[in-house]
Amino acid sequence: MSEKTLAAFPARRKARKRAVDVLYEAEQRDQPILDVLESRRRLAMSDAQMPGIPEYTMTLLNGVAEHLDEVDDAIDRCLVGWRLDRIPAVDRNILRVATYELLYDKDTDSAVPISEAVKIAEVLCSDDSPAFINGVLQSVSRL
Repeated sequence: MSEKTLAAFPARRKARKRAVDVLYEAEQRDQPILDVLESRRRLAMSDAQMPGIPEYTMTLLNGVAEHLDEVDDAIDRCLVGWRLDRIPAVDRNILRVATYELLYDKDTDSAVPISEAVKIAEVLCSDDSPAFINGVLQSVSRL
């Protein structure tokens, strides 16, 4: 992703994207989400070159970690012709962040996490991913 594109992200979208980054890293390293979060947080505190972890990123990651089975189950119920483990890792983790918000953040209108997930997918994923993510999340929002 170009720095210009990332720089154009509003603060909440940057926090969501950072949550996706940490989820992706945890999955690739086969480590618990909160262990990777703590490692990233410590690194940011000790290295001025590393970006900090926004408070909202920590909220999202704590929530996804706590409710991962429910989040994955909700996504899985909304997939048609797909299995969660067959979805590209970045797409899967974008879905996890947005699904957590849809299911557990009752103060946010459901259109917001869906829109934000699609915008993140437009930058990070294949050309087909934004529409796929939108469709899955629309179904999740109706659960």
